[in-house]
Amino acid sequence: MNFSRESILRASIFLAIIIYLAYSIGFFDAGRLARGSSNLIIFAADLFPPDFGVTGTLLYSILETIQMALLGTALGFTAALPLGLLGARNVSGSSISAFVRLLLGAIRTIPALLWAIIFVVAFGLGPLSGTLGLAVYSIGYLSKLYYEAFEAVDQEIIEAVRAIGISRFKEVRLVMLPESMNHILSQLFFMFEYNVRSSAILGFVGAGGIGYYMISYIQLFQYQRLTTAIILTLAVVLIIDLLSSRIRDRFLS
Repeated sequence: MNFSRESILRASIFLAIIIYLAYSIGFFDAGRLARGSSNLIIFAADLFPPDFGVTGTLLYSILETIQMALLGTALGFTAALPLGLLGARNVSGSSISAFVRLLLGAIRTIPALLWAIIFVVAFGLGPLSGTLGLAVYSIGYLSKLYYEAFEAVDQEIIEAVRAIGISRFKEVRLVMLPESMNHILSQLFFMFEYNVRSSAILGFVGAGGIGYYMISYIQLFQYQRLTTAIILTLAVVLIIDLLSSRIRDRFLS
């Protein structure tokens, strides 16, 4: 296989950038890597055997985590659907869609973890703050996907229904939503799966759920209990992913 000079030059530039970035973060610091590897081995050894005596408490917190993800996704979807319609240029017009997209872009720039911190400051520790953080992030994420789906609807179909003089509301109900429903449901289930994982992390900032116990076990050096929390979280996430995939496939089939 022959490579052109231009291809070799591009590959060399890319490789040089990667090497520079790796060097800038200390990737080639042998002493630091050796110390880190040694600490990692010690930490991994401290994780076992798991302490299953805290299973009952952790199962309750996992249930709280699922509740946060479910409610946060539902609230986000409720707001994302109309915002997605307003953000679609073929539904609301260029001026309105531009403003809505700017607003949604601002929401998406803040990750769910930071939203949770903001709501912890406002409402205090607990699952309410975590749920609101997931809801706001879901709004920004789902709305973008939805207005892109609405804009992908066949323009000929839209023009055909507009030609018979139906109202904009009926156009949305009879054309935009049915034509985009598969995409809407698929992204909704994906958002729920994402929020289940994220809600476990939100507990690190006091927003409730299993993450609250994880960070507590780390701070108290109770690593064997941390292992139990990780195992239970992994099992629940895998089960939810499996169930969500089957439900999604059934809806889309």
